[in-house]
Amino acid sequence: MNSTTYPTIHWSENGAPHAARWRSEAAVPPHRSVVVADDRLGADAAYRHAKEGIAMLWRGDWQNARNLLQALSRRADRQPRAGSEVKPATPALAFEQHRRNQGRRAALLGLLLVPLKADYSVPLRRAQDVRQACLEAYGQAEEDSVVSLRELLAVVSAYEWRKKGIPVPAVEGRIYPHYGVFSPVRGEYVDLVAKAPLPAACDLAFDIGTGSGILAAVLARRGIKRVVATDQDSRALACAGENIQRLGLASTVDIVKTDLFPDGRAPLVVCNPPWVPAQPSSPIEYAIYDPDSRMLRGFLAGLAAHLAPGGEGWLIISDLAEHLGLRSRDELLGWIAVAGLTVLGRIDTRPQHPKASDRSDPLHAARAAEVTSLWRLGAVGE
Repeated sequence: MNSTTYPTIHWSENGAPHAARWRSEAAVPPHRSVVVADDRLGADAAYRHAKEGIAMLWRGDWQNARNLLQALSRRADRQPRAGSEVKPATPALAFEQHRRNQGRRAALLGLLLVPLKADYSVPLRRAQDVRQACLEAYGQAEEDSVVSLRELLAVVSAYEWRKKGIPVPAVEGRIYPHYGVFSPVRGEYVDLVAKAPLPAACDLAFDIGTGSGILAAVLARRGIKRVVATDQDSRALACAGENIQRLGLASTVDIVKTDLFPDGRAPLVVCNPPWVPAQPSSPIEYAIYDPDSRMLRGFLAGLAAHLAPGGEGWLIISDLAEHLGLRSRDELLGWIAVAGLTVLGRIDTRPQHPKASDRSDPLHAARAAEVTSLWRLGAVGE
């Protein structure tokens, strides 16, 4: 593929102009101001560069680059002095402030850059071998490139998760998440789907927005003869396909590329949409943030037309957005009613993730009150 297809980052080094392909999964544009840096650059000077929006292309030792990133992270995370920051008046404003702070932090830490050769080797002293991790995240490459160290470490971390997998008792095996696909590390929603009573004569189910394929695998393990799992993201489709194959469920689960629903009707239609109506800032955040509740509303609007007579739609969703003031319970119930649906029942559980008890988290009050629910929905008149 021609390199002009991709953004290019430019810098000056040893008195000569240089350029390379720019990689950013979050679609951050190439930095305009870039200086070459090495082991002589101290953390305070690097932080000043970052505060001024100056990117630093690293030419020193790999481990020193990682240490510098940690030092920048500590500086970015420094708490303001007591009384110097106005406390948000509402949970929604607290969430907005939290997202702004996250965005500023990500932008600042993303200014430490490292080079990649065409084979994804890192031309730095004591460099980690990231070739296979990059190959699995980015695909084949034909030219040198530059990437933020923060993103590259995320690619490596995802590769390690993909190698060892995540044990999930409900599927009697492991799920191996790909880079850019949400990992099933929060088990409460999986347990809800594993334990909820199945509709009568349920021999077909749809899993809408399958991601890693975890819920499709749970449904297949529960004895449903055929499961159609859908997604529109190419990474999710590849990830789900690999996991279904590894679990020996390929004869039961079909992976289909489509936006929301496949053709036909099913006795059971399951969806675990992103739980928070906000704008994602990177591909992985599309599993968490759903702008204007697009996927949630699309699922509800189309559900009745894809339910077999007497069938059920299972909506698995947290009420975190309600505690943050981003969506009300009345809004959700209103969308359900307008879609010609009725609530047949609801199963609730409390999240067990560490943030629920982390009082230092700026969203602690909302997280501590959070409940994850499986809403059993049916078509009105059925």
